[in-house]
Amino acid sequence: MTHTIEAPITTAVPVSTWPTTRALVTGGIVAGPLFLGLGVTQGLTRDGFDFTRNAISQLSLGGLGWIQVTSFLLTGVLVIAGAVGMRRALRDTPGGMWAPRLIGVFGASFLLAAVFTADPGGGFPAGAPDTHAASLSWHGSIHMLSGTVGYLALCAAFLVLARHFAAHQYRGWALSSRLMPLGVLTGFAASSATVLAFTAGAGLGLLWLTAVTARLIKA
Repeated sequence: MTHTIEAPITTAVPVSTWPTTRALVTGGIVAGPLFLGLGVTQGLTRDGFDFTRNAISQLSLGGLGWIQVTSFLLTGVLVIAGAVGMRRALRDTPGGMWAPRLIGVFGASFLLAAVFTADPGGGFPAGAPDTHAASLSWHGSIHMLSGTVGYLALCAAFLVLARHFAAHQYRGWALSSRLMPLGVLTGFAASSATVLAFTAGAGLGLLWLTAVTARLIKA
């Protein structure tokens, strides 16, 4: 007599069957492209704005500044929603606790950036001096501080997610997540030479957040 031994079947509920979690995580995926898309569109169409002299944050100034303020608010809400969804999806996995928390801090920094606007300068908005002020205003200082803390939290989240990817044998994603903070911080450091480097570093962080979030859900 022969016996057929069947391996036990273990199942995990895929995220795609969790409508609420999927909706939350989708918010985190679209946040970066939405913010960058709106920023680039405004930068190309608003008079006096120059990507080599002005940061996207300065689009909050002037008569049409409400568009960028709304962009900050919407992006912050979407990133935080994505962090909540990621926490639910990565529960009890390596990095499943701290990565969402750090991404939540990143999302909160966008909400603060909406309330406390950047300072004018670099010829924008119309009537602003061509050079940037030697010192920041109180609201400009809070804007800068919130952005700095937010992006440091995002870089830390990438390092935590690298641990998650390594534990699941996604070595390429793990390596890229370790290198990405270097690219973001290099862009910020080079902003003293050109504002465009700062924009590139910030955009890199947002796009990688979209990529890793989508990859986590696919996995």
